[in-house]
Amino acid sequence: MQGADPLASAPGSDTVVLAGGCFWGMQAVFQHVHGVHRAISGYAGGEGSTAQYESVGTGQTGHAESVQLTFDPSQVSLAQLLRIYFSVAHDPTQVNRQGPDQGSQYRSAIFYHDDHQALLARRYVAQLENGHYFGAPIATQILPLKGFYAAEAYHQDYATLHPDSGYIARFDLPKLEHLRQLFPRDWMDKPVLVSQH
Repeated sequence: MQGADPLASAPGSDTVVLAGGCFWGMQAVFQHVHGVHRAISGYAGGEGSTAQYESVGTGQTGHAESVQLTFDPSQVSLAQLLRIYFSVAHDPTQVNRQGPDQGSQYRSAIFYHDDHQALLARRYVAQLENGHYFGAPIATQILPLKGFYAAEAYHQDYATLHPDSGYIARFDLPKLEHLRQLFPRDWMDKPVLVSQH
C-alpha cells in the first residue's frame, strides 16, 4: 500500500473508527502513534440507545467495542493507520473474538465515513488476502459508520491508568512493545490521553 495514500500537503484533521477486540488495547496502541491527536474508546455498529457497556456486553446490540481516531493526515496517513491496525492492534482473522474476549462486540471492523476510506480499506484487505499475509481469511468487516458513541469515562485511557492490571499486562502491553519495534518512526513515547482534552 506504499504510495496509495500519501500524506496530505497541509495539516488537517480526519477521523476513522476501528474495532478489534477490547477497546482498552486498541486505544492504547493508537494513543502512541505520531499524528493521532485523539483516540476515544466507544461503541459503533448499533443504536445510541444501547451504547452502554452492560448492554453491549450482551453481544445483542450490534455494537462493537471501537476506537475513534482523530488524526492529522499530513503526519500519518490512513493507510499507515491501517498497517498498524492489521499488524499490531489485533488479529484480523479472528471471528467475533479477540484473545480471551468472545462475542460479536469484539469483532474486527473498519467503520468508514466516506468513499475514500471505504475504498482504501477494501484495497488494503484485498492486498493482504492476495499476499497471503495471514494463515487464515481476514474477518474484518468494512461498514459505513452510522454513529460513534463514547464509552463510559472509566474505560478511557484504561491501559495507561492500569498498567499493573493482569489483563493489560498480558494482552495489551505486548502490543505497545510490538508497535515500538515494528514502527519506530510512528512511535510516540507520551500517549495522547482523553483526560488531557
